[in-house]
Amino acid sequence: MFLKKITKGTKDKSYTYYRLCESYRIGEKTRHHTLLNLGPLEQLNDQERKLLADRIEELYKGGTSSLFSDIADRVEQLALLFYKKLRNKFKKEVDAIATEHQSAEEDFDRVNLKTMRHDEVREVGAEWLCLQAVRELGIAGFLQSKGWNKEATCTAITDLISRAVYPASEYKTSAWIESSSAVSSLVFGTHQSISYQRLYRISDKLYEEKESLEQHLYTTTKGLFNLQDKIILYDLTNTYFEGRKASSKIAKFGRSKEKRSDAKLVSLAVVVNTDGFVKYSKIYEGNIGETKTLEAMVDSLAPYATPGIKNPIVVMDAGIATEENLTMLKEKKYDFLCVTRTKLKDYKVADEKKQRVVVEDNRKRKIALQRITVEGKTDTFMYVRSELKAVKEASMEAHFSERYEQELEKLNQSVQKKGGVKNITKVHERLGRIKERYPAANRHYTIHVENEGDRAILLTFSRKIAQAEATARQGVYFIRTSLQLDQETDIWDIYHTLTEVESGFRILKTDLSIRPIFHQKDKRTESHIFLGVLAFSLVNTIRYRLKAKGIHHDWRNIIRIMNTQKIVTTSVKNDQGKVITIEKCSQSTEEVAAIYQAMNYKSAPFTMKKFVLPQ
Repeated sequence: MFLKKITKGTKDKSYTYYRLCESYRIGEKTRHHTLLNLGPLEQLNDQERKLLADRIEELYKGGTSSLFSDIADRVEQLALLFYKKLRNKFKKEVDAIATEHQSAEEDFDRVNLKTMRHDEVREVGAEWLCLQAVRELGIAGFLQSKGWNKEATCTAITDLISRAVYPASEYKTSAWIESSSAVSSLVFGTHQSISYQRLYRISDKLYEEKESLEQHLYTTTKGLFNLQDKIILYDLTNTYFEGRKASSKIAKFGRSKEKRSDAKLVSLAVVVNTDGFVKYSKIYEGNIGETKTLEAMVDSLAPYATPGIKNPIVVMDAGIATEENLTMLKEKKYDFLCVTRTKLKDYKVADEKKQRVVVEDNRKRKIALQRITVEGKTDTFMYVRSELKAVKEASMEAHFSERYEQELEKLNQSVQKKGGVKNITKVHERLGRIKERYPAANRHYTIHVENEGDRAILLTFSRKIAQAEATARQGVYFIRTSLQLDQETDIWDIYHTLTEVESGFRILKTDLSIRPIFHQKDKRTESHIFLGVLAFSLVNTIRYRLKAKGIHHDWRNIIRIMNTQKIVTTSVKNDQGKVITIEKCSQSTEEVAAIYQAMNYKSAPFTMKKFVLPQ
């Protein structure tokens, strides 16, 4: 093998690049055969380029270590890179030798163990798990029915699986596909390099199919798992941007759920069923209020309605449950269940003789339930007290009360000491700022400022709510529903689905990396979020099956377990001087095998592939 210098262009402007070639003779004539285009190789000098060609040939013929002890690291790295590309190129020509399942005949060969080397180790377990789920969901068939060609379909599936397994920027995802994962080999059949620009374009193209693709996925999962549409859950979340986003139409300042008041936001509304499968999603501007989105989302559910079936129950959190929204749901013949926006004060126990019902959540924490009535309301209300929530609120209240009292005492000392703040107007200004910082603590205190004219002389404060009364209020909230249910546990079971699904949303928000957003164009932002929603549907399909079999791992733990399965490519020279290359999946660990068995999936994409590199 040798490098051939190619110069192209004009006298004024030209460029040079190199080809890796081999020479062969036809009769009395010598011909050159181009093996690879290597690019300009500007980082190497003439001597290093010659060493590069020799080293690539040495690797191709089965050499394990360089004959040249003083070879530069950059030459060695380039040699390994081009050798892998060369091997993959010729591997396609000898694919007929590769077999997915080995025959019953024994396969013996005499090899030189000193020439054995492991050329590549790639992650395959999580990728193979997700690919089988993608096939089960019929995503490839759906895209092809929309006129997508095979290359675009495979690229989209690769992008989707990558987001589920390795959520990162398109640039990092491209590098991961190139160097660490077997996902492109599984999807395309042979390893493919996918640029980050190509990932950008395919995400945009996927977003163009948003509504029909969401409907396809929901219909498919509903049929696969025999899901019922009796209850739907609505949630609105937001994610923040890194950057100014000066020209964006959807990035707005608003109330950030991550407390990022310095960053612009974009909002995502999602409707799911009780099993966590996405029914519909919509992207809104970052400053939209939770109360303004519900009616539009409910109207968007019309195409999903099942003829002859009653509208499902809408379950939502307190932020969306305004009186206007609840009235709107009743007018549209939807029942609802929600947490009240404020803690009720004037209520009565529905049945004085009946004791509070105590239930346990999935972590064995006790929760007390009791039906109550509210004057002037026909809906059903239920008192709920959570022990864990009470402990948390007590801890927070003690912390804020301590800080609040310290600030008040500091202001009192300033009023009384020489040179301190004494003007009554300024004292009240400082007092107002303290109340603004600690609103939760402020409601428990009475404050009095003594003054002589416009001069403050003393600030006193006292707790107006007894500790016992405050303790009784801790951990308490109220559930409201239009359903007329007799048992407290019936109401709780419906509400508890909301807490279960919210834990699933954390996968979408964090594990699948929809926050923060670094994209500058609004279209790219929408594509980024929608790809996360698609990946969430894929993840939920896998977790739903696993939970049905008693495996309750979170998604990150599933990825950790599945990443123990690798594809190893090993090369060795036999006694005839030929290089035998074998690709084989590592054996599944006990945990990996349990996941495959629970999913009823194949445990490996192939048993072994064996081929001989051509001379």
